[in-house]
Amino acid sequence: MLKVRFFDAKVRSDFCNYASAITGCIAAVVLFKDIPLEYKDIAGVTCIILLILVYLFIWRRANKLRAINLTVEGSTVTIKTGDIFAEQGLKAIAFNEYFDTKVDDIVIARQSLNGKFITEHLSCSREKLDEHIDNYAYAREDVAALNTTRLSGKNQSYKLGTICVWDDYLLTAFARFNKFNEAHLSMPEYLAFLINFWDSVNRVYAQKSVTVPIFGSGITRIKGHKRINDEELSKIMLWTFRVSEMRFKHPAKLTIMIHKDKISQINLFDLQSARNGL
Repeated sequence: MLKVRFFDAKVRSDFCNYASAITGCIAAVVLFKDIPLEYKDIAGVTCIILLILVYLFIWRRANKLRAINLTVEGSTVTIKTGDIFAEQGLKAIAFNEYFDTKVDDIVIARQSLNGKFITEHLSCSREKLDEHIDNYAYAREDVAALNTTRLSGKNQSYKLGTICVWDDYLLTAFARFNKFNEAHLSMPEYLAFLINFWDSVNRVYAQKSVTVPIFGSGITRIKGHKRINDEELSKIMLWTFRVSEMRFKHPAKLTIMIHKDKISQINLFDLQSARNGL
């Protein structure tokens, strides 16, 4: 799938920079040494072919990008594809607002990042994790309402963006659940989650690098924005990171991890403009 159009503005801008350098070098050479008359046509055609090849190279590279590095308000941000569980440092795992741990394809889907964390990467029993979550030292304002009407799952809810640190994982309350245990958010709630999440990370990251998924990717329903895609969610994450108080001190950095099945949908070449436009 071609994510970057052939005549994309940024491709043309990058090409102009390369073309200027190439033609400048050629001009410097011919300034001191004339091209023989019989070779001028060949030299002209060669130059045109070279520029075409350079354009094709830039366009192809833009479509093949799998990782980019940005500097956002002094913090290093890497956006790439890979396995979040293989990353060093702290790794964020999105839970629902109740920090449910029941993986039954109803409350938590087995194939979700949340489900894989609990079934494949948990270093203890689920009961031990539940005990840790229940007894964690949350800020008073992070503990929300008690919902005694839930038929499946826990009853204590938490403010969106609340973090519970478990080993090198940042468990975070991300999605609201309705009575059918369907994850959903409104856009204001999504933005509030991100701002609160970055502020919470700022309190606990201890100068370790932090890796996060694209929050909202997958089954979560963002009310009123059914067509919002992972690239747009990434841009929102970068923007809220920029306006938050979160700043990573060297050598710590933020990594936004893209699932390998979603990389074909995200124009990383365009996201590079985040260093100027977000």
